[in-house]
Amino acid sequence: MSPAPLALVRSGAALPLSLADLEAVGRAEVRAHLAAVTTSTAHRRPVVGVSLTRATDVILEPIAWLWDGWLARGKVHLIAGAPGTGKTTLGLAFAAILTRGGHWPDGPVAPLGDVALWSGEDTPGDVLVPRLIAAGADPARVHLVSGFTTERGARAFDPATDIGALSARLARMDPAPLLLIVDPLVSAVTGDSHKNAEVRSALQPLVDLAAERGIAVLGVSHFSKGTQGRDPTERVTGSLAFGALARVVLATAKLADEQGGGCILVRAKSNLGPDHGGFAYHLVVGELAEHPGISATRVVWGEVLEGNARDLLGRADERRGPDATSEAADLESFIRGCLAAGPVSAKQMQEDASGAGYSWDRVKRVAHRIGIERRKEGYQGSWSWSLPAERAPEDAKGSKGSTLRRVHSLHPLDDSAPSSAAGPDPQAAPRLPPRKTTLALKAAEAAIVEAIQT
Repeated sequence: MSPAPLALVRSGAALPLSLADLEAVGRAEVRAHLAAVTTSTAHRRPVVGVSLTRATDVILEPIAWLWDGWLARGKVHLIAGAPGTGKTTLGLAFAAILTRGGHWPDGPVAPLGDVALWSGEDTPGDVLVPRLIAAGADPARVHLVSGFTTERGARAFDPATDIGALSARLARMDPAPLLLIVDPLVSAVTGDSHKNAEVRSALQPLVDLAAERGIAVLGVSHFSKGTQGRDPTERVTGSLAFGALARVVLATAKLADEQGGGCILVRAKSNLGPDHGGFAYHLVVGELAEHPGISATRVVWGEVLEGNARDLLGRADERRGPDATSEAADLESFIRGCLAAGPVSAKQMQEDASGAGYSWDRVKRVAHRIGIERRKEGYQGSWSWSLPAERAPEDAKGSKGSTLRRVHSLHPLDDSAPSSAAGPDPQAAPRLPPRKTTLALKAAEAAIVEAIQT
């Protein structure tokens, strides 16, 4: 049986549809469908162009301070200073205060919350976690960024490329962290850290993370060498964009013994509130009570300081008279500080010096002057540096062993790079062929043996 023909109702009577009627109905339905689609999607389709918001439509909000005037939620902060002032230890002290809801150095109670931490310079087992415990932190509330997993497997976390993924991970945490520490901050820059545009572009993901997640971000950096007396924000290593992008910049410095010793923490810049004042503090090393054999550094807070950062840092820079601000004095302090805990590889020393803004050639010259010992492990082993061993005073007869100094001078000053291309010293003795050099060394060694025996 053939299907009944379609009918069109006209004047109350159903009439069969003609071909023209079918075409008209079809065109009308298509137009109605397109109109419905256009209407339903018009409000969902993004408008390409500039968006404007009336100021009257903006909801006013107070700054959400974790530590009034010092650490704010949703903002990027920077702490910078000379080597040996415990910048990382200060960051861990802030973390400890938050994780136990403790008191800030000026008295107020901190909110109780979690902290996230990434460090590219210190390892968790022997440095970070022991220092957190020494500071009284709740380790269960501290989350170390320990790696990044991809479809190809696990790899190290890279703040220059993985901040977006970190932001997504922090969003899934309950509760979300109150503070994120990035140490060092320069690791988040993929390009030239001395170019403003590249630094601003590289740090924008951290700025977005702080704002979107309501987290205070604290980056750790260094002061450049030879910048004493300048504005503290200009002393931060790298581009001025580091100090400009941070809403609050904190600075550290050492004090002389006659000034009470220890260090100072000052507020060098703030776009959110007061930009002056600070605190004295000491770095104390001690063994962990519940972990025998493990020692860690912690912060002991001192008095409240008044004044602007430039004046406070200036007084610290003058701690040892007119020569204290010289590069050589700072560099000697840096070298001794790096080697205080024991021998360090030459490669690690070079990396630390570069991070602190020191020339490697200059480091080697100062190290040679103060008698830093260099040793090589095996024929193809690596070089290591250590502080000079204490020597008993020589008697008058033994003191003629200036031969020792002459033999020492035969060792190359540079134990990891070729000598300077500046050319030979016209006053230096002529270079001997390899065989004659060997004979000269043997002769010098024989002279030492003879001196000792006599």
